[in-house]
Amino acid sequence: MALFVIADLHLSSDGSKSMEKFGSRWTNYIPKIEQRWRAVVSDEDTVIIPGDISWSLKLEDSLEDLRFLNSLPGKKLIGKGNHDFWWATATKMKAFFEEHHLDTLQILYNNAYELDECIVCGTRGWFVEESQQNTVGEVDYSRIVNREVGRLRLSLAEAKKLQNESEKQILIFLHFPPVWGDFVCREILDVLHEYGIATCYFGHIHGAYYAPRTLNYEGIDFVLCAADYLNFTPYLIKLH
Repeated sequence: MALFVIADLHLSSDGSKSMEKFGSRWTNYIPKIEQRWRAVVSDEDTVIIPGDISWSLKLEDSLEDLRFLNSLPGKKLIGKGNHDFWWATATKMKAFFEEHHLDTLQILYNNAYELDECIVCGTRGWFVEESQQNTVGEVDYSRIVNREVGRLRLSLAEAKKLQNESEKQILIFLHFPPVWGDFVCREILDVLHEYGIATCYFGHIHGAYYAPRTLNYEGIDFVLCAADYLNFTPYLIKLH
């Protein structure tokens, strides 16, 4: 039973919001996802998807994208990205999954799961490079960061409870990178240090095909797992 990760699928089953305009690597990307996923993932495996799953705006509109994801091999733990506007409360999503028999999907958001070899937890995080934010009016970025830090603490607290019983390694999955280029989200980084996290997986960054897969910053490995960076092949996580 293996553990994989791939973020930023950006599914659009009705073709209304394709990613193909963002470069040749995205050409026919949904068939690529299916073919390459099936080539490496079995039904006994688990795949973490840290956000930007569907372009849908409402939960009910995401059904075909989620059905596509559900049809692929393996159990999927899905997180929330900045484009997942369809995301609803955990209660509504669980009911929606049950109603439509999406039985391979579970939410990885402000919570944690114990797997065979490790404990996984996750939330969205925040990329607070203010110059890159496309917003209108004044935005209280410190309030946003504090909210996301609180969510991260929820996730890691749940993971620690499980770790106390099992002693397994904790892996964290965020949508946004806590560290990228000159950007450092000190508040999130400090929480990762506080909980002794050694490896953090993230997505969100597109087109950085020549960047190293893993950046080590202050002793933490940050691993880029955006779908286009992985050439749409789920990445096998090898535990230390």
